[in-house]
Amino acid sequence: MDYRKIIHIDMDAFYASVEQRDDKSLRGKPIAVGMDVERGVVATASYQARTFGVHSAMSIQVAKRLCKDLIIVPPRFSVYKQVSQSIHEIFEKYTNIIEPISLDEAFLDVTKNKKGIELAMEVAKEIKNEIFTELFLTASAGVSYNKLLAKIASDYRKPNGLYVIHPSIAQRFIDDLPVERFWGVGPKTLEKMNGLGIFKGKDIKDKSLSYMKRNFGKAGLIYYDFARGIDNRPVITDYDRKSVGCEQTFEKDISTDSSVTIELYNLVLELCKRIKKTEFKGKTLTLKVKFYDFTQITRSATQIRALSNKERILPIAKSLMKNIDYKDKPIRLIGLSVSNPIEKHYETAYLF
Repeated sequence: MDYRKIIHIDMDAFYASVEQRDDKSLRGKPIAVGMDVERGVVATASYQARTFGVHSAMSIQVAKRLCKDLIIVPPRFSVYKQVSQSIHEIFEKYTNIIEPISLDEAFLDVTKNKKGIELAMEVAKEIKNEIFTELFLTASAGVSYNKLLAKIASDYRKPNGLYVIHPSIAQRFIDDLPVERFWGVGPKTLEKMNGLGIFKGKDIKDKSLSYMKRNFGKAGLIYYDFARGIDNRPVITDYDRKSVGCEQTFEKDISTDSSVTIELYNLVLELCKRIKKTEFKGKTLTLKVKFYDFTQITRSATQIRALSNKERILPIAKSLMKNIDYKDKPIRLIGLSVSNPIEKHYETAYLF
């Protein structure tokens, strides 16, 4: 049987590693990339900081309590994007079938690679070596015959690791894999699975398809397949964008009409910039509001024509916000997004 050769590349503590590379005084020290403000969040922590329990998405204030010597470094996203581009140029030496997941990770299909290297493991080694030689950064790589296992493998020996899950050992590996390592298994699903006596891949494999569907709906089929090492998703080189959005977390909760109006206006301007940059045409506007107690609500409105400028978006955003009571529940975060992409032929027919 012919198997695909999939590599998942994941840069090690990417933002933090770039900062330590560019500033010698930060090397070997616990650092967190983020804004040192009351509600700042850790974007990435160095491995020295992680030994203290600091991790991405953690509050900066909590991180500082965990690690008294923690150094907070403001992010330089333009630099990270440039470095990411250089990494992708290395990928392109081996294959054009590349699926970017974020600035610091991607899937590569090297079944037929440009250099004619037979073993995907050797391709992964060369890529890792080139990234280190050219950019002075380390990456972890996972190699297997599908995306699920390649992703899991790349996490297996971080940092600077390389792990291969060969088809001959895949089922034994999955049988012993904790279910929280499966894609799509979050805290709530994990709690439900554990309540049903499902803790490892083998526990899922022992269940019937009808059982999995009955308890987990459509996702039950995905878990059923994953537990058998089945993942036929291709490495996708071109995505059809589904939405464009932005959000803002405030340093202090807001609850006055004037402050909400100002922040909403600024968000609309930012959203319009992103829509223009991506040339996205969608007709549904969604407002997300997160309150001081971390509860959140969303409100949406769909139009006939594409939402592309301030004149069309702002009145709708105001209308959605008007129906939200924030007087007694101050707002921590506001987000806006446009989704529901409009088909080109439909829009042309409508306009003419």
